[in-house]
Amino acid sequence: MHFAQLPTVDAAAVPSDGYLLDVREPDEWAAGHAEEAVHIPMGEVVARIAEVPAGRTVHVVCRVGGRSAQVAQYLIAQGVDAVNVDGGMLAWEAAGRPLVSEHGGPAGVV
Repeated sequence: MHFAQLPTVDAAAVPSDGYLLDVREPDEWAAGHAEEAVHIPMGEVVARIAEVPAGRTVHVVCRVGGRSAQVAQYLIAQGVDAVNVDGGMLAWEAAGRPLVSEHGGPAGVV
């Protein structure tokens, strides 16, 4: 699937104080995520759209960028200023951006 008009941003360029929406599944989130990220799994975004802020840019991330592209496209259609994080959490990790886990052990992208 290719979204010609979808705005994207490199993982390394996401502002540290930016709003990062992680749409991966709970097990992926638990293994490793950005500390400041907000977790709403892709399948819950429509039901939880009210939790997504309207007045700021929403950086949407998944593992590699496919699910987040679909969510970003949906959010844009709802009037949200959304951008897809190119390369997802794998690119985030590769860029040396910090990760935390939910289990206290080493964090990583699964």
